[in-house]
Amino acid sequence: MNARDVILQRLRTALADEPAATPIPRDYGVSWAGGDMRALFVDRLVDYKATVHRSVGDALAQVSRLLVPPAVPTGWLSGFDGDLVVDDGDLPASVLDGVDAVLTGCAVAIAETGTIVLDGGPAQGRRAISLLPDRHIVIVRADQIVGRVPEAVRRLASAGSGTRATTWISGPSATSDIELVRVEGVHGPRHLDVVLIQ
Repeated sequence: MNARDVILQRLRTALADEPAATPIPRDYGVSWAGGDMRALFVDRLVDYKATVHRSVGDALAQVSRLLVPPAVPTGWLSGFDGDLVVDDGDLPASVLDGVDAVLTGCAVAIAETGTIVLDGGPAQGRRAISLLPDRHIVIVRADQIVGRVPEAVRRLASAGSGTRATTWISGPSATSDIELVRVEGVHGPRHLDVVLIQ
């Protein structure tokens, strides 16, 4: 018997006469009754210093070199006449870092927290493309906005992405770890642009 087994045996013996743990309910606060989710989502995005656009064209106006995942809908790119870089999964970090922006979709968006969740789906691509470019432009459809985090988790699970790695984005990348001074762009893009579409 090794030390781990000895410790676990002692714990089991000490807890032998304790009642079984009660299951934790998982039905808390899942439905939204707080009003206009879209307006709240926009309010949270603005609080996080994200830029909200009404059209993809507005978001792409200052972009000359754009990175996209391979399955990005062609309609999102109509009117874009710059250099388009399609990620094939093998592009090196230097190429990903050398574009003006990346354009992706999302899996779900959470109104209460202003969070956008990426699950690596076809219109989102691999995780690296949303982290290395300095600007991330995300397309959010109105039907992808949910009220609260539990709703988002359920939606991810029902879509089969509950076990995949996900990226949760609440505003541009920032930290205040260094002498409590806010520094942007440390762990991801310094600029987050969100386009809300129907």
